[in-house]
Amino acid sequence: MKLHFESDLLYQLEAVEAVCDLFRGQEICRSEFTVTLPAPSGPQTAMDGLQETAQGGVGNRMTLLDDELEANLRAVQLRNGLKPADLSGDFTVEMETGTGKTYVYLRTVFELHKRYGFTKFVVVVPSVAIKEGVIATLKSTREHFESLYPGAKGYEYFQYDSEKLGQVRNFATSPNIQIMVITVGAINKFGDEAVPQRRKQTRAPSSRSPRIRCTCLPRRPAASGPSTW
Repeated sequence: MKLHFESDLLYQLEAVEAVCDLFRGQEICRSEFTVTLPAPSGPQTAMDGLQETAQGGVGNRMTLLDDELEANLRAVQLRNGLKPADLSGDFTVEMETGTGKTYVYLRTVFELHKRYGFTKFVVVVPSVAIKEGVIATLKSTREHFESLYPGAKGYEYFQYDSEKLGQVRNFATSPNIQIMVITVGAINKFGDEAVPQRRKQTRAPSSRSPRIRCTCLPRRPAASGPSTW
């Protein structure tokens, strides 16, 4: 059985557009940084026992100033009838149950890549069950998204696994679209281990990284129709 995904639902397109318009004026660019690993035994080959890998890292790079980002935020809020809020770096898109949140934020990934060249995305979910659901959706929508976004062909996704850090290294160094799916619990565990493991992690430049949060709202009566916000 082959699933059919509709690509022209207005309320979903409005949600995607709201996120993308937040970065209006952003140049298509990327940041490059050094990836380090523990140095081999013997004479030190780099500072603090770290050595640079042959392949550098590739990350999202935001060139917008805070004033520009705030102006974009206000425009999106006013367009959707929301009271303007102060710029914080955390942005929330609220959608009702059953309106296609997973589809919307995954499509937003490809739209952000198409418009601004962003390639690194982390999907944080509250439970293992939801993580499995996101992975299943990524599998079933590949053909659909690659037909809508030919430039995204070959994108990669994976479930974070602390025993498979090679996938995390590939996430950091690949120039292609990378989608990491991780649970909140895994992040908390990683945080607990961060200090003793710090020298094993990738060194990336400090930068502003806005976070987009997709929130589920209780379903309203059918007569009210779907609501994007």
